[in-house]
Amino acid sequence: MDSLSSSFISMFPQPNSTVSHPPPPLPPSLHPATKIFSVRIEEKPSAVTITTTTTTTTTRRPSGPKMQKTSLSTKKRESSLVLVDQSLPATIFNAFDTIINNFIDPPIRQSVDPKHVLSDNFSPVDELPPTACDVIDGSLPSCLDGAYFRNGPNPQFLPRGPYHLFDGDGMLHAIRIKNGKATFCSRYVKTYKYTIEKEAGFPIIPNVFSGFNGMTASAARMAVTAGRVLAGQFNPVKGIGLANTSLAFFGNKLYALGESDLPYVVKLASNGDIITVGRHDFDGKLFMSMTAHPKIDPVTKEAFAFRYGPVPPFLTFFRFNENGEKQPDVPIFSMTSPSFLHDFAITKNYAIFPEIQIGMSPMEMIGGGSPVSADPGKVTRLGLIPRYAKDESEMKWFEVPGLNVIHCINAWEEDGGDTVVLVAPNILSVEHTLERMDLVHASVEKVTINLKTGMVFRHPLSTRNLDFGVINPAFVAVKNRYVYCGVGDPMPKISGVVKLDLSLSEVDRRECIVASRIFGPGCFGGEPFFLAREPDNPDADEDDGYVVSYVHNEYTGESRFVVMDAKSPTLEIVAAVKLPQRVPYGFHGLFVRENDINKL
Repeated sequence: MDSLSSSFISMFPQPNSTVSHPPPPLPPSLHPATKIFSVRIEEKPSAVTITTTTTTTTTRRPSGPKMQKTSLSTKKRESSLVLVDQSLPATIFNAFDTIINNFIDPPIRQSVDPKHVLSDNFSPVDELPPTACDVIDGSLPSCLDGAYFRNGPNPQFLPRGPYHLFDGDGMLHAIRIKNGKATFCSRYVKTYKYTIEKEAGFPIIPNVFSGFNGMTASAARMAVTAGRVLAGQFNPVKGIGLANTSLAFFGNKLYALGESDLPYVVKLASNGDIITVGRHDFDGKLFMSMTAHPKIDPVTKEAFAFRYGPVPPFLTFFRFNENGEKQPDVPIFSMTSPSFLHDFAITKNYAIFPEIQIGMSPMEMIGGGSPVSADPGKVTRLGLIPRYAKDESEMKWFEVPGLNVIHCINAWEEDGGDTVVLVAPNILSVEHTLERMDLVHASVEKVTINLKTGMVFRHPLSTRNLDFGVINPAFVAVKNRYVYCGVGDPMPKISGVVKLDLSLSEVDRRECIVASRIFGPGCFGGEPFFLAREPDNPDADEDDGYVVSYVHNEYTGESRFVVMDAKSPTLEIVAAVKLPQRVPYGFHGLFVRENDINKL
């Protein structure tokens, strides 16, 4: 979820310190074994050293179940070989970074304070090679034959300056399921940024969310960045992205995505290991970046996508045919200002783009603000363009005041194509999206557009704080009945999953939640994902399947992969797998079936 962001340029020596954030108060029955995750700011490593460092009982990469009791006592960490670039340019630029982070732009705001952002289960973990897992509850359904991947931020280096949740290097957490047995693996997406910083031993590439606030800090960081480029420390042409947001499978390739860069092709080895193949530009036809939320038509197998940016055209639409071959760009010049356009939707004939109140304005930096911010005076719009348009001549915009859509759930056509329906969460407090996500409330709405009259009607489908909505993938672009959403408690933590029946809104527009599963005290998950029990059966019920997610217990430090019965009124857990390592909270996931894994 990293609009025009890469990761983070800050960080050089600060005194070694540890900041711990305990989880919420324990219920009396769970009192004896409180756990703490911690963030440790490391000392500057020497040129080539074997270092033995100390930390709290929860180390820099806490591993969930292996965490020790709450204590401020220290223990030895395993020694590790650290290779650090100590050339004169590196030393100079890192020293400037230290000055900027400590004196010009220290992490004062909560949204960019790593002590807050990386507390509890947001703190990073180490890579984990394929490791066998125990099924501790129930049994894994036979239709779960493949691998579930979840993407999310996991900073390679712990920050010594401002850090936003969206800034971390992408890490994939995959559970491979075969014959009822599970293997778990966590690996970084080996992006250009990750690779050069790992080789250097320190962060190099800056990030727009936490690195450019106010003119002085922005000018200072841009000067250091330019110096690093001129000194040959990195080449921005090779990409600055994180690939930390989501995944997509089309054209027989699996992609790790982040909207500030090109996709990265990844694959799964036979032993369950995750391998990064490399950055992919589709034979030189894809430029700069691509959305992290392409839409795949389940019938035609085409993928539809876009990119956006701070210079005209602010929006560019394109697609890939069923073989994964990119088709020509369609620039959209009728979007006249740069907008944070994270997601979109498709129907059988249209693509729908939400232009929201969050935009990109470098002028905001003059007043000490961020170049990405909310404009409460902006009138939000929905733009419709034919899926196979050659240009934007048929693009239509509809004003929908107060509709701020960051994630789209689904869209379809009715009345012979005269009506377009969009289902999506509306961010009611959009001004908090980047700074205080815990204050965000997302209300799932049904928006109906009459293409003949231009009238737009909308109404809420639930009063709950819901986001990360998913459907049965077979119903993308056609009318669906059921939606599965994460419950924000508060965002970005997900305390449970609910099932919505959209048909109820057609009767009396009442609350549409028909099933619910709350994970329990101190337990939080992520985006759910729906898996059909019989994906090749066209007569199967839409909700005949399972909902899966990773769930973490902040009291015990244990993470699990849970499988819920999508038809059950309680979304009953039918299987649970204990994971060998903690899974930090992240963003979006995807289940890839075995027959598709074999095509990678």
